[in-house]
Amino acid sequence: MFEQNAQSELTVIIVSYNTCELTLKCLETLYENTNEVAFRTVVWDNASVDGSVEAIAERFPDVELVASEENLGFAKANNVVAAQAETEWLLLLNPDTEVHPGAIDRLLAFSKSNPQAGITGGRTVFPDGSLNIASCWQRITPWSLFCMSTGLTAAFRGSEVFNPEGMGSWQRDTVREVDIVVGCFLMIPRALWNDLKGFDEKYFMYGEEADLCLRAREAGYRPMITPDAQIMHLVGAAAATRSDKQILVAKARVTLVSDHWPKPLVPLGRGLMWLWAAVRRSGVGLLAVLSPKRFGEKAAAWQKIWRARSDWLAGF
Repeated sequence: MFEQNAQSELTVIIVSYNTCELTLKCLETLYENTNEVAFRTVVWDNASVDGSVEAIAERFPDVELVASEENLGFAKANNVVAAQAETEWLLLLNPDTEVHPGAIDRLLAFSKSNPQAGITGGRTVFPDGSLNIASCWQRITPWSLFCMSTGLTAAFRGSEVFNPEGMGSWQRDTVREVDIVVGCFLMIPRALWNDLKGFDEKYFMYGEEADLCLRAREAGYRPMITPDAQIMHLVGAAAATRSDKQILVAKARVTLVSDHWPKPLVPLGRGLMWLWAAVRRSGVGLLAVLSPKRFGEKAAAWQKIWRARSDWLAGF
């Protein structure tokens, strides 16, 4: 399906969807700032309608570009590309990222030095250079979900006790073992990817990397983050609206609970997810009554999420 370069040791996989200008910038920084690793790049475009395919083909003729006629989602698109790869390593890279100098070179070197990790990632920042914590997370637990649902996580972001999934105030500035490396910047040996059978395709969007990493941990690996490999990541560039994204994230979280919690605790997890939406719908709704101009739009978004609860509580 794709041309293979015998000299390449890494396949960079970018799945795009209506992110034309962002994808072009991602590719530009990828080639400008990766100097030590021999790599090939495959862009799988999920039926974009913003001219992405034509622009990428014109600006980057050496990129292996696939113009899918349908949106397969993030998980399946990565699986299709990875199944055709022959390089020793795979790197999943989001289109709404910009690669900083040496980031991929250093991440591959770190991965080779820490085979016990299995899956590795780096540090992500926003365009202004401030920390974007969403390069990694800890797993969902009954305690973490209780804290999120009741607002304790929002109130005490800097606490590892009340914000265990976000790991409190850790600035992602040290090497650390984590439960989940986010798929925006995720390095994995192709052999391990194949052993794990890639992403579970029921996770159409969001949650697939968490499931992959948790399955890797069950197989004895310990995913890790290095601060020496840094990229910029916008987050959520392909999501249509905040409420649409929240609904997909909620579906993913319910599915992760169903797949990775002991079966007797799964109803508790669904109940806590219900509570999460109920608390926010009620709280923001009250604020909208007091200040419609300030909170009206947000209240409408949470009302939409609440109305969709039967859908997302069922998971993927």
